[in-house]
Amino acid sequence: MLSTLAVANYRSLRDLILPLTQLNVVTGANGSGKSSVYRSLRLLAETAQGGLIASLAREGGLDSTLWAGPETHSRAMLRGEQPVQGTRRNEPVHLKLGFAGEDFGYSVELGLPVPVPGSVFGGDPEIKRECVWAGAVMRPAAVLVDRRGPLVLVREGRGDWRNLQPAVASFDSMMTQCASAETPELLNLRETIRGWRFYDHFRTDVAAPARLPQIGTRTTVLGHDGADLAAALQTIREIGDEAGLDEAVEDAFPGARVEIKVEAGRFEVAMYQHGLLRPLSAAELSDGTLRYLLWIAALLTPRPPPLLVLNEPETSLHPDLLPALGRLIARAAERTQVIVVSHASRLIATLEGERDCNSLHLEKELGATGVQGVGRLERPSWHWPAR
Repeated sequence: MLSTLAVANYRSLRDLILPLTQLNVVTGANGSGKSSVYRSLRLLAETAQGGLIASLAREGGLDSTLWAGPETHSRAMLRGEQPVQGTRRNEPVHLKLGFAGEDFGYSVELGLPVPVPGSVFGGDPEIKRECVWAGAVMRPAAVLVDRRGPLVLVREGRGDWRNLQPAVASFDSMMTQCASAETPELLNLRETIRGWRFYDHFRTDVAAPARLPQIGTRTTVLGHDGADLAAALQTIREIGDEAGLDEAVEDAFPGARVEIKVEAGRFEVAMYQHGLLRPLSAAELSDGTLRYLLWIAALLTPRPPPLLVLNEPETSLHPDLLPALGRLIARAAERTQVIVVSHASRLIATLEGERDCNSLHLEKELGATGVQGVGRLERPSWHWPAR
């Protein structure tokens, strides 16, 4: 389980360090930085897939994603006595992402590229530093794998380091290039990150894949487009939490039940509702009803991930469904770590009613995102590796 998420100089996240528990809800006003927190987690996940640089490019490149304010704010700026203005830069331009748990921590730092004569890729950011360490706080003595530029070193004993060959390209993460049996900590961490799951906005339009009958196979993980909804629900019924599935449907739609019809190998959702003489197919369901069934399939997965991140799950749902969704999310958090990014008050209230919910209310001061009521000295302990 992640205990800390740290981000520096990514959009409005100038210096954000978040404490994390088993069930977390990130909320705040529009523009407070909620989406940036979600995107930063996705960027961290991309390091294990080899897509970090490409993901930044899709966001407009490093220049577009960097913190747009001054490197530091003077006391006069914070008090409003002096206008916000540029200051003398003391550190190299960088974007940093990191997390830590009880067992391992990881950080990656990106910076501006070294000009290469004749190359047209001068705008590509470079990975300047990567570290994997043991424990929740980075200390030089706890570092297990250390990358500086193209050089990757692996700790082999007390004070002994081994250089991994060959050198790593500036656009490659050591997660993808150096994880092997020779570096078990790095390999274990990479596979854990690859198990993280992100759900954003499910399609529920008329032509949405979730509305169409599909060839079904055992589906322990709902696809991001929801095309395998019927197969995923049937898999939960056969090898997962069948009682939880029925309870989740009853909680949101009293008197209703869901069955899966199979014809010629094609699976289709059939929803029986009180007062109707026949079941409704997925093509006939409202957007909100279909989306709620998609959330049931995602959250009651028979194969829980190490981390489940939900971005605005309340989209297209009637406010009356949000308490039921909150209870469904809390049930999922009994088996996996969950981070919910939301601004729906009824969903947030339901989640905050859970005993161990970690509620993080974001706010901005001079354009920089922080956590409401949490000062710098109250944040989790965190140290970035020096470049």
